[in-house]
Amino acid sequence: MSTVDLDQVNKVYPNGFHAVKDLNLNVGDGELMVLVGPSGCGKTTALRMVAGLEDITSGSVRIGGKVVNEVSPKGRDIAMVFQNYALYPHMTVAENIGYALKLRKMPKVELTAKVRETADILGLTEWLNRKPGQLSGGQRQRVAMGRAIVREPSVFLMDEPLSNLDAKLRVQMRAEVSRIQRRIGVATIYVTHDQTEAMTMGDRVAVMRAGVLQQIDDPQVLYDRPDNLFVAAFIGSPAMNLYEAVVGEGAGSVQLGSQRVDLPDSVVLAHPGLASYAGKTVVIGMRPEHLPTVVPGGRGATLGADVDLVEALGSELVVHFTIDAKRVLAEGAHSADAEAATISGEGVARIDPRTPVKAGDRITFAIDTAGLQFFDPVSGAAIWS
Repeated sequence: MSTVDLDQVNKVYPNGFHAVKDLNLNVGDGELMVLVGPSGCGKTTALRMVAGLEDITSGSVRIGGKVVNEVSPKGRDIAMVFQNYALYPHMTVAENIGYALKLRKMPKVELTAKVRETADILGLTEWLNRKPGQLSGGQRQRVAMGRAIVREPSVFLMDEPLSNLDAKLRVQMRAEVSRIQRRIGVATIYVTHDQTEAMTMGDRVAVMRAGVLQQIDDPQVLYDRPDNLFVAAFIGSPAMNLYEAVVGEGAGSVQLGSQRVDLPDSVVLAHPGLASYAGKTVVIGMRPEHLPTVVPGGRGATLGADVDLVEALGSELVVHFTIDAKRVLAEGAHSADAEAATISGEGVARIDPRTPVKAGDRITFAIDTAGLQFFDPVSGAAIWS
């Protein structure tokens, strides 16, 4: 059993590109740590430095308390699962899983026992005599994991292992990977660009952007208390609604386009730093689920909006709407959203599936003010104290 520690780790390529900047990361024994961020953020580079597949420009990587900067990949006692399965097509499942043990010249009886034990963990027992070409994508990925597990390494490194699977199988395999990782109890670093994958799998999640660690915390903390605009926009699906707003006197309200939204004392107390922005512009964030529709006789903060599109998902309605406030996009957080943001003030709400609403309607949302977030428009930092 081991821990993984990265202290002030940097990676600068010969062309001057600074891929990873002063990265500090500590992965506990048995912990599943997820590195998440958009393409090019440095997460895979960081993983490859832990594996020894990339040289470290400065800083140190420790595995089990031992500095491994100059240790070869083979000497680091790690196992890596890649995006592509890289299975030997001419070998059976059993032969693929046991290949590393065969290279170690492990006695055949012991090797067979370990392969069967690993196959049992992964639910592959009945496929041991099949070849990779006879397996589904999910089964092939489990064989790739089996090759890593059978070695009993100190650390698992997983680089986008589910990205080649279809959506349904990816959901199934998320649960499988989490179950297997907890059963074997090995420190694991898991890299993904999929924030849903990160939130559902990680004991802790580290969000990266342009080589810089933005925030590391439990998934729910990232969701409820993002440190900055980028994390707020990146974590959550659909993404958080972000708009420019002007703070009223004493932070008792905000002006959101033509609409004034009164803030209860509880919000002011939770965000005392908001008072210093009186008369100034901030970015206000509202999660889609924090915008239910107003019930008859309902009170409190409300927001009127024009409905552009309604998506019926059975369990909920996803309502795309427009208000007359300026929408804010966190660069790099959701590129697809950025490309689609052609309407000033567009947003998304998740409401009860039986709500009578259609495109073209004028709708009034209640605002769950306890879930509001506020950010400095220049630095992007969350406004709390």
